[in-house]
Amino acid sequence: MRTYDARPRRRTMAGGTMQGTASNAVVIVEDDASMTQALARILRLGGLVPVLYESAEALLGAAARTDAVCLIIDVQLPGIDGFALRRRLAAKGALPPTIFITAFDEPEARAQAAAAGAMFVAKPFSGRLLLQTIRGMRGGTLRNADTPLP
Repeated sequence: MRTYDARPRRRTMAGGTMQGTASNAVVIVEDDASMTQALARILRLGGLVPVLYESAEALLGAAARTDAVCLIIDVQLPGIDGFALRRRLAAKGALPPTIFITAFDEPEARAQAAAAGAMFVAKPFSGRLLLQTIRGMRGGTLRNADTPLP
């Protein structure tokens, strides 16, 4: 498990538990480094703490908290895909709300996300849309949501 340390493309190990608090940690599972960096930046601008994983296997191998604000999972991960990851996490117990992201906006993927009770956002998307989606999951309490985004 890795958390973003405010330097581009540099991440640190967090000793087996996710950094951040239950009120501001957002788990991101994304294999594209540039997308991960962009997501982390957007979340930080919104007052959230990104907790980053490059693969489903990395998250499953970590001592993951289930009290994060939400999970942001890329649908098309190498190895275990995003939908399979969410099913595995759900089988382990409590699961934070989930946002699936993908560059392949297909009806089947939207249907799978809806069936799982998750949100679905097609790439490319605006940072504001992502923060509004997370705010909705938290009951409208997202800090700094009005901060202008790049």
